[in-house]
Amino acid sequence: MKPLRVLLCCSGALLLGTALAMQSCVSFSPRPSAALSDSVQNRLKLQDAKDQVLGADIKISMVGDIMLGGTATEIYQKNGYNHAFEETRQLLRRSSLVFGNLEGPLATWGLTDGEKTYSFKSQPDESAAALKYAGFDIVSLANNHALDYGVAGLVQTMQALDKVDINHVGAGLDLGQARTVKFERVGNRNIAFLAYSLTYPETFWATDKYAGVAFGDKAKIIEDIRIARKSADIVMVSMHWGRESTTELRPYQTEIGRAAIDAGASVVIGHHPHILQAIEPYKHGVILYSLGNFAFGSYSQKVDTSVIAQAYFKGEKLAQLRLWPIKVRNTEVLFQSRILDGAAADAVVQHLQDLSLNHGADIVNDNGTGVIFFSG
Repeated sequence: MKPLRVLLCCSGALLLGTALAMQSCVSFSPRPSAALSDSVQNRLKLQDAKDQVLGADIKISMVGDIMLGGTATEIYQKNGYNHAFEETRQLLRRSSLVFGNLEGPLATWGLTDGEKTYSFKSQPDESAAALKYAGFDIVSLANNHALDYGVAGLVQTMQALDKVDINHVGAGLDLGQARTVKFERVGNRNIAFLAYSLTYPETFWATDKYAGVAFGDKAKIIEDIRIARKSADIVMVSMHWGRESTTELRPYQTEIGRAAIDAGASVVIGHHPHILQAIEPYKHGVILYSLGNFAFGSYSQKVDTSVIAQAYFKGEKLAQLRLWPIKVRNTEVLFQSRILDGAAADAVVQHLQDLSLNHGADIVNDNGTGVIFFSG
């Protein structure tokens, strides 16, 4: 079971493409879930043992983009929205906290932006319940789809998440709300979350008078992190940034990511490119430039694999980062992301090693997962 958590404070997408014709100090023990392969089950049990040896206080699981609509809608309506997470929830629920980027509103109605090529929405009650089933504690709303159905869609999203006790960060009815730090409590530790979007459309950015998402202005990010750090043991910062479908980083990603760590963040969690990008250990923290997709309603052939990242903390210090490769190509997994095994898992770890080689990351392949160790 997860440790008790207490809420302390509430104060450009990848093109869908052409749809194809084919349809320790803390206990990390999981809740019951759908049966997985013997090999995956054995790896999870082995990881439980390694977690006990590591003796971390907190383990935070992080994933990339989530959108339970689009071309996945028919599958989820037929099989239930929990279908998206049946192959990954055992891993997620072995965590103190679970975080992801919710890409698009949980809404049934609202005014769409006529200039946008794609506007996403997912069924609010069903999607929120499935996120809760998977183990999510908090999600970022700071992205370029949060207001695809206007302010009404954003409000419905927050209401649906509130109903199932999933915290949300990075958007609000004005800029003050969008920049508000959200806290989760694990044991006697306070974990702060902030979220920002550095993507267009600019009309989605919150102002003092209008609802929207928190734009990733460097000075404001540094200010928010420093304020959060005064009340938090650990600060996690989500960034919707970069360029879609490329592993090449934009210069501002490195600049702002490092500035966030310098200001006091421990982990910067990147997304928007929909594919994996480099990982950079930096000083006392780590920058995950893009975690790719996690559960996304698209048949895009540009998206194949991703990872579930898990940050382990001993007290306030980041001790270890573990990366579990997953398969997310929906023409193969049919909108149910799956933990990879064997040579397929090794290939993803190798890909991350190659991407991160020039960013100072020493990623070790440990039984089909990538691991970075941090000195205390």
